[in-house]
Parts: sequence; C-alpha cells; structure tokens
Amino acid sequence: MEMIVAYDIAHPRRLNRVAKIMKDYGVRVQKSIFEAEVDSKRFAEMKRRVRDVILEEEDGVKYFPLCEKCAGTVEIIGQGVYVDPDKEYLVV
Repeated sequence: MEMIVAYDIAHPRRLNRVAKIMKDYGVRVQKSIFEAEVDSKRFAEMKRRVRDVILEEEDGVKYFPLCEKCAGTVEIIGQGVYVDPDKEYLVV
C-alpha cells in the first residue's frame, strides 16, 4: 500500500530517530513527510518502531493510506523530491 507519513516530534533526538526509521521504509518528500510503499506486515513493523520512540503526550504521527487510483493522480508543483540539507555528500 502506498502511504504518506507526516509527523511532528517535539524533541530533536526523537525527531532524528523517527526520521531514521522512516528512511527504512520510504522517501522523504518534505522535512517531516515521507512517502512509503509497504505491505501490511511492514506497515505494522514501521508503526511499532515509531511508537517505541515517540512520546504520545508530546509527539504526533499520522499515516495516510493512498488508494492505487489516488496515488496515480498526485500532482507536484515545483520540487518533487525533498533534498535533505543534512545529508552527507561525496564530491569527486
């Protein structure tokens, strides 16, 4: 299933941990938004890993499933892929 995951994490350490988890499942498209394609088993695993990191009283994570028809109609204006400014680069 295609999915959009958006999160708002209060503490920088937890924020970084959630971002690292999400990179195992999808592609970052904005600072705190990922696109992921997961089956039900990987979705359950992803949610469990995120739940183990966040504090539900302070943080929030939303999972938006996209049906196949909806995923095919996504419109992008401007930059379509987020470029992480903190990512390391190798200059050759």
